[in-house]
Amino acid sequence: MLRSTEPTPQMREWLDRLAPVVQAAQSALRARGAEAVARLSGCARDAAGNLRVSLLGREYTISPDDFRVRSAIDHREASSFVSSLILTYLANADGTPPAGRWIGFRELPGGMFYVQAFQSYSGGRLVRELPGGLIVFQHAAQRLGGQALALGSAAYAFEVLPRVWLAVVYWEGDEECPAQAQVLFDRNASHYLPTDGLAILGSQLVGLLLKVAQETR
Repeated sequence: MLRSTEPTPQMREWLDRLAPVVQAAQSALRARGAEAVARLSGCARDAAGNLRVSLLGREYTISPDDFRVRSAIDHREASSFVSSLILTYLANADGTPPAGRWIGFRELPGGMFYVQAFQSYSGGRLVRELPGGLIVFQHAAQRLGGQALALGSAAYAFEVLPRVWLAVVYWEGDEECPAQAQVLFDRNASHYLPTDGLAILGSQLVGLLLKVAQETR
């Protein structure tokens, strides 16, 4: 699912610097230790002591010895893209609980400079490509395990990583106003990922919603 979405500007920038990002995160995590990492990130640990992380519904394990990310299903090493997201999240985690309050991309650190681009490939893309509008959005969000929120015409919250919550709000259009959608972030999400990482998660979440919507047509 993660590989099905076309790279956004933030994704391309992230891909350009994957190797040093992964190495720096692994070094920081080794210094911190697996026990502290689990406590600060909210991740579970299995019987072997591996960290377990769910990223957008896919399960991964992280070895406490080398902090390599592997699929929890077939134990294959994850792609550099997935590894960089998960390891950066673990290295940044400081134990701050979710605030339960939603903010737009412009309110994230440095988000004001990229808000138009982010809206184009997140909420804007959802409206442009979603087959069937509001009802299909609701069905897709529910299939992905979204928790309903009292926002817009319909809205759902998703725990995309432990303690990292995103929401998608959809406003149904009419003759005077076209449909709109927006990805929101828990106010404390920046305690776990930098703004470009959160932008990638928002884009990937929209991609998953569109994929599920296409599958249910």
